[in-house]
Amino acid sequence: MKCIFCGCTESRVVDSRPTDEGTIRRRRECEQCGRRFTTYEKIEALPVLVIKKDNRREQFDSAKIRNGIIRACEKRPVSLAEIEKLVNQIETEVYQQMDQEVTTEKIGRMVMDGLRSLDEVAYVRFASVYRQFKDVESFMEELQQILDMRAKKD
Repeated sequence: MKCIFCGCTESRVVDSRPTDEGTIRRRRECEQCGRRFTTYEKIEALPVLVIKKDNRREQFDSAKIRNGIIRACEKRPVSLAEIEKLVNQIETEVYQQMDQEVTTEKIGRMVMDGLRSLDEVAYVRFASVYRQFKDVESFMEELQQILDMRAKKD
């Protein structure tokens, strides 16, 4: 493992523990400079292909989900830890399914479901881009569904 401070390739593991997201967190100490840094190990899974709307296929990339969620949560009281937790939940769900292909529609629904419980404004922002509302009426229908769900909770 290459030290992020001095570039030395020799380090020793000081502490190792599993995380809630299914990765292994390792605290390392550089043999040369003595500074400590953290690495995360993740089990490499079989690739999952995402079927786009035009039927093109590309490899699943959780960074794209993260970027979309971050944009939706801009200027909202949502922490980066909450965003990472949601991204990890979606990634885990995608990799745990039996198929090696997943549609963008299914991923979009997973993101919207997660955002709905995380922050309603972020949910509406994401839904407006993802669903590409054609007019105000379809947008208002989505907002009405949110209000109806909120009323059921109360």
